[in-house]
Amino acid sequence: MSEVRLIAESRTEFGKGFARRIRRAGKVPAVLYGHGTDPRHVSLDAREFAHALKGGANTVLTLQLEGGDELALPKSVVRHPLRDYFEHIDLLLIRRGEKVTVDVAIVLEGEPASGTLVLNDLSTLSIEVEAMSIPESLTVDLTGKEAGFQVLAADVVDGTGVDAG
Repeated sequence: MSEVRLIAESRTEFGKGFARRIRRAGKVPAVLYGHGTDPRHVSLDAREFAHALKGGANTVLTLQLEGGDELALPKSVVRHPLRDYFEHIDLLLIRRGEKVTVDVAIVLEGEPASGTLVLNDLSTLSIEVEAMSIPESLTVDLTGKEAGFQVLAADVVDGTGVDAG
């Protein structure tokens, strides 16, 4: 899990025209919500946000706002389908020590027994974990597993300190 600091500027203008102007200026419109607070409209530097997401979709963002720093997780990231730029971001407020539900990639490693076929029904698993210790991926070891062997979600997260959601 990684944590990245970003400067977030409050915005008071809304609408399609303003969103286009802000994107031309190299920023992306975002909404920060959660914990029963009113939604706050902010703008983030698009290049810095893209760099932050290279750490994974579950990167914890420390947003530097006028009223102080806030921790947030990207909840929804909307990209333009053809031009590949960020159109809008929804950010969920979090607190240190709080449990959050996130989707984490499942990584298969090892060679199963000869003559077996591996069928993977899920590529991600929804888990509940402390906000500051989100794993980048969950690993399933297939070394020597015979035909008919099943791995359940509870087996993947067993002993890792996370709960399968």
